[in-house]
Amino acid sequence: MDAIVLSGAGLVLQGRQVLADLSLRLSEPRIGIVGRNGSGKTSLLRLIAGLVPASTGSVRIAGLDPGKDRKAMLRKLGILFQNPDHQILFPTVAEELAFGLVQQGQSRAEAAARVAALLEAEGRAHWAGAPTHTLSQGQRQYLCLLAVLAMAPDWLLLDEPYAALDLPTQARLRRHLAGLTQRTVVISHDPVAVADMDRVIWLEAGRLRADGPPDDVLPAFRAEMMRLGEVDADTDLAT
Repeated sequence: MDAIVLSGAGLVLQGRQVLADLSLRLSEPRIGIVGRNGSGKTSLLRLIAGLVPASTGSVRIAGLDPGKDRKAMLRKLGILFQNPDHQILFPTVAEELAFGLVQQGQSRAEAAARVAALLEAEGRAHWAGAPTHTLSQGQRQYLCLLAVLAMAPDWLLLDEPYAALDLPTQARLRRHLAGLTQRTVVISHDPVAVADMDRVIWLEAGRLRADGPPDDVLPAFRAEMMRLGEVDADTDLAT
């Protein structure tokens, strides 16, 4: 399976340096990215997914630039945003799930059959005709995950996947993710969400602060977050 390779990658948005000089080779099955709010975590995920172009350096997956080869990326990358309302496009559950499959080249009949099988396997066959706006926040987020999984990408990029879910749904999602064959990148400000990853990357102000096994990175991350909690840690946001 292809690695994600960043070489001196940086990102400038509206004149502000959001990410700087990131050189990483991502190949482990489970990778966590931690950092406080505003550290660049979501921007890094968007950069990897090709949703924003690198201002400096490069991002490559199997030698391809994800920002320029969007069709090829449909089978390589699936991204789940923190807010499902930024992702859902269609009025019913079945239409939402079928969209990506049609984009991949499946006929509408093939996509409909795949959607029906997926919902049946998830114990949610009754969701098919449900209006997406009637689902709860957690249900909409789960729908977005199912839409990504239906496309069977090599990589899953998950932005705070547990944030809107109650505890039983979190447990179900963790079990589901643990059983997948795809490599997974999970970003979170919560170290608990990435404690069982193979590798953890800590971003601070858009730069690499630490990178290694969770038992090496997370104690230092927790200690720094506690230290910042004792001071005015957000005074830098206005500068």
